[in-house]
Amino acid sequence: MWALAILILTAVASSAAAQTVDWPNIGNDPGGSQYSALDQITPANVADLDLAWVHRSGDVAGRHSPTGATALEAIPIHVNDTLYYCTPLNRVFALDPATGQERWMFDAHALIKEPRKSGICRGVAYWQAAQPTAMCDKRIFKGDINGNVYAIDADTGKSCADFGAGKGHPGYVTHRDFDGKGTGDTNVGLTSPPVVIGDVVVASAGARDSISDANNGFVRAFDTRTGELKWEFDPIPPEHAHDTGAANVWSTMSADPENGLVFIPTTSPSSDFFGGNRTFDIPLSDATVALSAATGEVVWSFQTIRHDLFDMDLPGHALLVTIAKDGAKIPVAIQPTKLGQHFVFERTTGKPVFPYEERAVPQTNIPGEKTSPTQPFPILPEPVARQQLTEDDMWGLTPFDRAWCKSELKKLSYGGPYTPPAVGGSLVFPFGGTNWGGTAFDAKNNLLIVKGQNMALRVGYEKRDDAAPGEPPYRARPVLFLSPLGAPCTPPPFGTVSAIDMNTGKLKWQVPLGQAKHWGILAPKFLEWGSPNIGGPMVTGGGLVFIAASVDARLHAFDVQTGDLLWQGDLDAPGMSVPMTYMSGGRQYVVIAAGGNPRIIDDTSDALMAFALPARN
Repeated sequence: MWALAILILTAVASSAAAQTVDWPNIGNDPGGSQYSALDQITPANVADLDLAWVHRSGDVAGRHSPTGATALEAIPIHVNDTLYYCTPLNRVFALDPATGQERWMFDAHALIKEPRKSGICRGVAYWQAAQPTAMCDKRIFKGDINGNVYAIDADTGKSCADFGAGKGHPGYVTHRDFDGKGTGDTNVGLTSPPVVIGDVVVASAGARDSISDANNGFVRAFDTRTGELKWEFDPIPPEHAHDTGAANVWSTMSADPENGLVFIPTTSPSSDFFGGNRTFDIPLSDATVALSAATGEVVWSFQTIRHDLFDMDLPGHALLVTIAKDGAKIPVAIQPTKLGQHFVFERTTGKPVFPYEERAVPQTNIPGEKTSPTQPFPILPEPVARQQLTEDDMWGLTPFDRAWCKSELKKLSYGGPYTPPAVGGSLVFPFGGTNWGGTAFDAKNNLLIVKGQNMALRVGYEKRDDAAPGEPPYRARPVLFLSPLGAPCTPPPFGTVSAIDMNTGKLKWQVPLGQAKHWGILAPKFLEWGSPNIGGPMVTGGGLVFIAASVDARLHAFDVQTGDLLWQGDLDAPGMSVPMTYMSGGRQYVVIAAGGNPRIIDDTSDALMAFALPARN
């Protein structure tokens, strides 16, 4: 009896240990909290962190390369005693987690004929059989810009030939097999990883949302062994398949295995800045959608933007976490937005946990267009980005810069959030908000840790005389609202990190993130300008927030309780991804993809960098 009890306790302890040492999904847990309970690294010793190893894939290219410039946004996963990550040139690497040495490399172009082109790959997914004994009983799944999803043996890196064999291409499945549905111009590339839940792998698809009749934003579930299609979800009403498209999922997804749910963050319908061809309701666009993992049917949904004319795609997955509020533990789905806001819902019902309200928003004067009279605004949690701009807010590096920004603002249509496009130009602000990977949840302290951005988008808008059938009659030219010297017209801080108390929904602290860089020169830290950014935070049980994301090419560690900056580590290039952490050989490692991103800065690299405390002798 006692022996059996000891065995059970040992098994439970081993299971708990396995859960804490790994990072098996890109957000660690299936719900994507971006939190790890590991606590070897603390505020007391984080200053001792040092570079442990660097892996270079060789997959890096500049703007003039035949492949196009690369952006390394991958979040590695740690599972099966191995570190796995993907590159922007369609390869997957398996590494020794303690040394960074390669164990194997998979090249998708051994299976496909398409030319190699640069594409975003934010991560891979892992699945294993209940009792793995043979090859491909453990699998890595990876998507690419061609709409393919590959199955790779996790131990050897060899292609799993049973996956997709029924469609005539052993080793992968592809969204292109289903193009015959004829739902518009096709651009089905995947930038974010599929999600594994049970024995299905769920993959989203891209869309060219600048045209009116883009392909519909299908999400499809495939059998993890055979690649057989199990179900598909289409966000576009079937009667309007050729009036619009998109409402796809380009960002990360999350899953709730306990309740059998997959959560998808959809985008704007096409075209993204003109909706005169789609004045009907599309309730599953710009929406948090909870799907049944078994059938693909909608369990509940909430549309965060109605009739989107602002390219306000939902930028990241709903965090599926349990918060403490009013003395209760509540399983929730927390949806970040590009306005720096968060909607919080009961996980299984979609009922709001924090209140929101309908507010009147500016209306369009474009013939044939319409605007929603109101939009939903969460009252709580408090937003992490500035929500309004005035002429007095205009900023610049010099008085000339500031005067120019003021003058240009007067020329633009702007009435606050959700100002629609206008002939002559309009301003979209706030813009960027959290963006992908920008929100994490500290389960230990009930804090939402959020990366924010205070930038504006200037949208030029002109009538087109050359519009072909299926193209919008207006041409939108969105660019960042910058001065002639290339500095933001919006006031600093340009980037921030914030902590929100999820019991009250109130900000606990907010600090600038990183240092802005202009003409190759870093702004002095004491100016507290912060930095434009891509990527997001990771939180640990040791009481630390790790984040790179900014243009200053550093990994930062903040105290989760106060926001104090405790440590910075130099990177080869800006780490425009999300850090992750794991244990190997008794050491806690913090890893970041430090590859830069040509959308925001020219510095690029192929470096995956791991930091750890000094090894004990």
